[in-house]
Amino acid sequence: MRHGIPNLGALQAFEATARLGSFSRAAEELSLTHSAVYRQVTGLEERLGVLLFTRVRRRVVLTDAGAEYAGRVRHHLDQLEKDTFGLVARARLGNSLNLAVLPTIATTWLIPRLPDFSARHPGTVLNLSVQTLPFQFSDHPYDAAIYHATQAWPHTRGIKLFEEHSLVPVCSAEVAGRVAGRIPDLATVPHLHLASRPDAWRQWYREQGLDYPPSAGAGPRYELFTMTLAAVCAGLGVALMPRLFVQEALDAGDLRVPVEGGLPVDEAYYFGHPADSAPSPALQAFETWLAAAAAGRQQP
Repeated sequence: MRHGIPNLGALQAFEATARLGSFSRAAEELSLTHSAVYRQVTGLEERLGVLLFTRVRRRVVLTDAGAEYAGRVRHHLDQLEKDTFGLVARARLGNSLNLAVLPTIATTWLIPRLPDFSARHPGTVLNLSVQTLPFQFSDHPYDAAIYHATQAWPHTRGIKLFEEHSLVPVCSAEVAGRVAGRIPDLATVPHLHLASRPDAWRQWYREQGLDYPPSAGAGPRYELFTMTLAAVCAGLGVALMPRLFVQEALDAGDLRVPVEGGLPVDEAYYFGHPADSAPSPALQAFETWLAAAAAGRQQP
């Protein structure tokens, strides 16, 4: 039993009163009487030992402590509502999967291939949410995740989708024309950096046996590969990208590799789900399909 958590009804009454500024309007929204809402809020204040509202005639005004607490309670009630709807939806649909994905692999690789999965499994609904950092499945409402790591996450099972192998410099055709295959001229082009790999360009120059030019470190930084790729396409500079994300654009001539040379990396992309629970038929079907897609048997 969690003795430190107030009654959920009292929290709902407090949040509604704080949001609507009136016991009467909160009572109307919650289908309760005015006196019931008043008793809930007063009881909450007594339990906490904190004044949440000041009463001015028929108006109620949040105290500073009440305003801060109202925001936190509202956030947690919203999350509880989302979790409840998600649970009910999964129970009703049976074939609904909630997947945590990396934004770049989702937009450049997974989503273009999903029509094939939908055609093969028309009854399965895939819900995609972005997660860029490792997490515990017990703390999030996800059935599985596609993630980037040096090895599979602990307490999960699944498959390795593919190795990242290397990062290669890519840029627009206009920028490539300015470089013309000459590494010295590469230093004259803005170097775009990924925030999660801040030392990648320094390592790339070292891998080529070259000195790291001071101008390279002055380029803009982006949080996601998708942002970096968009900046490359806009002609803002040259970036190091996994070849698998840009191969189609390279084949089409939309992007260019301005100079030869790659940076080997040890990380790979994995698909995983909790090891302590049996996967649903929908999850098993998606994993089988995903393995085939990673092997190149399903093209976009």
